Amino acid sequence: MGDSLITIVAIFLAAILMFVFPLMSMSDRTDDVSQLAVKTATQEFVDKVRTTGRMTLDEYDKYVSTISSTGNSFDVEVELQILDENPGVKTTQAEMTKIGENLYYNKYTSQVEEELSNNGAISLKEGDRISVTAKNTNQTISQLLKNFFYQLAGNDTYQIAAQHGGIVTVNGTNVR
Repeated sequence: MGDSLITIVAIFLAAILMFVFPLMSMSDRTDDVSQLAVKTATQEFVDKVRTTGRMTLDEYDKYVSTISSTGNSFDVEVELQILDENPGVKTTQAEMTKIGENLYYNKYTSQVEEELSNNGAISLKEGDRISVTAKNTNQTISQLLKNFFYQLAGNDTYQIAAQHGGIVTVNGTNVR
């Protein structure tokens, strides 16, 4: 009787070692590859907007399509900080530099998407800021396995995320 119990436990442990841990390892590697793809796509998208001064609907749709091709669904947050030069800024006659502070106003994802769908593009100027964040909204296989075996708490945790931002370096053109 004792030998039978030990044999059953040994078979159970062998099954876990042979199937579950390799599956967890492979699913972690899949998440790593997805993480790298999303990070790269986010950096390329933001850097292109920064260096051209324009965000087009086609580029935005291509970015969303690229990160979705990892097989995950994402929540993409875009924030544009538009430089609004203070109209009350004083200038001296000898020096035409501005004295005072420049203010920024923000456009968030819903406003950006609405403007892109209406106009097809958003032109930015030198000094504007852009920030893009993408987080997966679905649970990956790796997350499901970890939650099952390790009893990790929280459904709001995300495994794949990328964030990139920067300052626009050129003035965008208004030509579509």
